[in-house]
Amino acid sequence: MLRRLVLIAICWAGLAEAAPLFEDAAVVNITLRGPVSTLFRDVEDRTELGFSLTVDGKAYPLDVRIRGNSRLRVCKFYPIRLNLEPGHYASTVFAGQHRLKLVTHCRNYDQGEQDLLEEYLAYRTFNAITDVSYRVRLLRISYEDSDGRLDPDASLRYGFVIEPDWHLADRLGASPAELIGMPVKRYDRDHAALVFVFQYLIGNTDWGFVKADYDASCCHNGDLFEIDGRVHFIPYDFDISGIVNARYAFPDPTLPISRVTRRLYRGLCIERDVLQRALQAIKSREREILGEIEATPGLNDRNKQTALNYVGKFFDLARDEEKLLNKFEKRCL
Repeated sequence: MLRRLVLIAICWAGLAEAAPLFEDAAVVNITLRGPVSTLFRDVEDRTELGFSLTVDGKAYPLDVRIRGNSRLRVCKFYPIRLNLEPGHYASTVFAGQHRLKLVTHCRNYDQGEQDLLEEYLAYRTFNAITDVSYRVRLLRISYEDSDGRLDPDASLRYGFVIEPDWHLADRLGASPAELIGMPVKRYDRDHAALVFVFQYLIGNTDWGFVKADYDASCCHNGDLFEIDGRVHFIPYDFDISGIVNARYAFPDPTLPISRVTRRLYRGLCIERDVLQRALQAIKSREREILGEIEATPGLNDRNKQTALNYVGKFFDLARDEEKLLNKFEKRCL
């Protein structure tokens, strides 16, 4: 317990100085050097191993371990957690950070990297819709394996880090809500409606207000935070969405869709006027959302056009609000 309190104190002390990592969208170039191959063989124990992180020409120590659940079954290059000692990074873009989730390219071919960039785009899309969302920062990572066994196709790839929950809580004046399920009388309907429509926009059905087998509390691919007495569901993990359309992605077999690119509304039944406000709010961000696609670094022309077409189809549907709202009400849970 004492160690946990010390770590929390370190995190908050870092925030008191500067936490620039999630305040900008410019790509950060880094080098991660360490026993990458040994790390990826340790799926069961997830032991922390010593690495170095080089940014702006200077190397700093850190510990790295494997993280994740479902991606460990489908990925060749696993997602990892970066454990930084804040005192070492005070003069870098990582100032104020301690533990960071790094989303990696999953598979060692170019489309695997494109999938990652499309998932990054999904986060940026929700950022464009609401500040009550996890921010992300894109990295260009040179991996140097001290074991000497790393696949050359994995040596230089994009990745992105996700805003830590304590950082989000401080930014929004929120507190984590450890609950078994979504409290019907306490959840913020306006924000929830934005989540419902956003998930439909990106074609994501891999989420819900029940916990997965490997989760300690609610919810699946989302965290609950309390803000001003109301509970907010903040989603993450969009690799199974239609906008990404990863090769390994398939919808839950209990759903009436055969591929992830087919949109299916999975929101709760909610007042029509609340849902309409959310739809109109997202429609008002159309130019900004399409601009995020155009501006995504590294996304090739083919995938960029595919994303523009996919998102554009949503906005085409949204022009007939009554028809789309009727569809939502018919499919709501």
